[in-house]
Amino acid sequence: MGIPDYQTIMLPLLKETSDGKEHSLQSLIEALAAEFKVTDSERRELLPSGRQFIFHNRVGWARTYLKKARLISSPKRGVMQITERGLQVLKNNPKRVDNKLLRQFPE
Repeated sequence: MGIPDYQTIMLPLLKETSDGKEHSLQSLIEALAAEFKVTDSERRELLPSGRQFIFHNRVGWARTYLKKARLISSPKRGVMQITERGLQVLKNNPKRVDNKLLRQFPE
């Protein structure tokens, strides 16, 4: 399957936080890696800089865009929590959450 792009990660990331609880970034990375069946070798693939794992980087970008659109918040460093707006988006049962969907929010 390979490593999904960050936009493909957005909806599953939002769903992982849909219980309203605080989730550590690391626990979300683990859950998403399992969901996308990212292999151990794929998880060890580094960006060209050699400083960060590609999968972690893409989860990070998904988080950044969801946070900018205020679908998730970060109550403390390395922790994410869904917002009321994020719950509303999930209630609409979108097939995909991506930059196009996020553009509806002024932030």
